[in-house]
Amino acid sequence: MPRAKGDHEARRLEVSEAVWRVLASRGFGGLTLRAVATELGATTGLLTHYFPAKSDLVAHALDLLDQRTTARSRRTAGTGLAAVRNALLDILPLTPEATDSNRIWVSSWDTALADPALRADYAGKYARGRDRLRDTLAGAQELGELPPGDPARLAAGALSFALGLVVQALLDPDAFPPDRQVELLDDYLAALAARTA
Repeated sequence: MPRAKGDHEARRLEVSEAVWRVLASRGFGGLTLRAVATELGATTGLLTHYFPAKSDLVAHALDLLDQRTTARSRRTAGTGLAAVRNALLDILPLTPEATDSNRIWVSSWDTALADPALRADYAGKYARGRDRLRDTLAGAQELGELPPGDPARLAAGALSFALGLVVQALLDPDAFPPDRQVELLDDYLAALAARTA
């Protein structure tokens, strides 16, 4: 008897959740059909119905990561420097969910560096992130909360700061717990606001 479409969709969701759990605990380096099958309590044969090759599994994992990143709740943007702060706080691993997402993003960099098309896609994502941050920083400059200067340059520096803090917090969470991350971000923004033109 063939499965109903709802059964197929429910099973696909279960598989996606198992992929996410493997990514969160092992990163992209540990993403294998066997690991997902074990997490799911199924056989690798069942998984090959959804992912005939590891490249299909990786493509699905990247789509899943992108969907979850896009769908996650964000802080209320606000205006000026408060909006800049909120945008950067949304990047940091301050909650278990944000930590999992960041761990998966960072572990996916190796995959992206090895694949020219994926590398270009990631470069585009980070460029769009810098552009959004640039506009937010320009708004803070217009309000006089940040000194004049090239907002694109400020955005590149701010995003680099946040991503560097992400890496440190993932590698040494005891030294960079959420409250310390927030303190360091606030110190960074205070120094940015105090700069002279």
